[in-house]
Parts: sequence; C-alpha cells; structure tokens
Amino acid sequence: MEYAARIRQKLTAGLSPVQLDIVDESDRHAGHAGADAKGETHFHVTVVSAAFTGKSRVERQRMVYALLADELSERVHALGLTTRTDAETTA
Repeated sequence: MEYAARIRQKLTAGLSPVQLDIVDESDRHAGHAGADAKGETHFHVTVVSAAFTGKSRVERQRMVYALLADELSERVHALGLTTRTDAETTA
C-alpha cells in the first residue's frame, strides 16, 4: 500500500476527520536529506477533526505523530501539519 493511502487510512480511523488533505511534496525536495527518487518521503497533511477540541497545537501534532509512527520510522522523512477543529475552519 502506498504511504499516502496508509496515512489516509490511519488518520481516518484514529481521528474521524471532517476534512483530510494529503499532499505529496516529495518532488519539491529532490536532492535534500531524506529524499528518495521513489517519492513519498515529504508530505503536508491538513486534518480537521473534533478530536482536536481543547488540545494545543503540540498535543494535536503528537496525536498525528503517534498514529503515523510506523510511516515516520520507515519512509516518510518530513511531515508538515495543519490541524484544526471544525469550529476553527469556520471562524
């Protein structure tokens, strides 16, 4: 299974997001540390979920990192995150 699909599956199961956008930015990092010609090393993920309610930015990031621990220890070198609640997207 591709890493983007694994990320989608784990974040969907763990956070029940109302919005989940996964962008593979690996092509922008060619030649940088952790880059691989096969891609799927650098991602930006936007997650909107009620699970983030009352959590700090750091707590939210830790939740995502915990869900994606395997991917981060394998192929994914960099993970940019935008984490919000639904209320924060409409404010």
